[in-house]
Amino acid sequence: MRRAGNRQIALPLDWSAGGENDGPLIVGTSNADAVRYLRHVSTWPVRTAVLTGPRGSGRSLMGRLFARETGGRVIDGHDSVPEEEIFHAWNAAQVSGVPLLIVADAPPADWHMVLPDLASRLRAVPVLSIGDPDDCLARDLIEALFAQRGVALAPGVASYIVPRMERSYVMIHRIVAALDAASLEKGGGISIRLTRETLLSQGLIDPDLLERQEEQACR
Repeated sequence: MRRAGNRQIALPLDWSAGGENDGPLIVGTSNADAVRYLRHVSTWPVRTAVLTGPRGSGRSLMGRLFARETGGRVIDGHDSVPEEEIFHAWNAAQVSGVPLLIVADAPPADWHMVLPDLASRLRAVPVLSIGDPDDCLARDLIEALFAQRGVALAPGVASYIVPRMERSYVMIHRIVAALDAASLEKGGGISIRLTRETLLSQGLIDPDLLERQEEQACR
């Protein structure tokens, strides 16, 4: 499926979902460069890359998709394994040609590494970054998360939320969880009225922006 204007796309070639419990990977300006690099392993200057991004940004999903499609190894959280294991994994990737992806909160330059040999090797590793969600990605991610939960969302709800929310992946997940709970309590779908009442009562949207109109056309 091709991009139409600023419309986000679900990644083709079997990258539209990572597994039974994964939702779709929505690709937009915030993560397109990282996705493009992960899809072209043959061009990597070394057989290792580091993927960074905010929590909730889909970086772990991207890692699972990468492992599934390339057969590569993923270390999800550089601080989740000993430095020695990362060092040996880096060496193994160069020898075997099987790519290694390390998912981390920050680039290697910000890690507190003890092993100088590991630090020197990771200086040569490309760092891929996922940025904060733009308007269109935030809207499409909200819609995708509700679809994954099987929750009926009235037309325009996601577009109503985006200009009024703090722009972060964490906030997107908080908003979806709050509205999901509200819809279960009320026993119906999610309307703009329910959205406004729920998010205002929980302080999840800025009351000063209630009259703001959607500024970016995504279709």
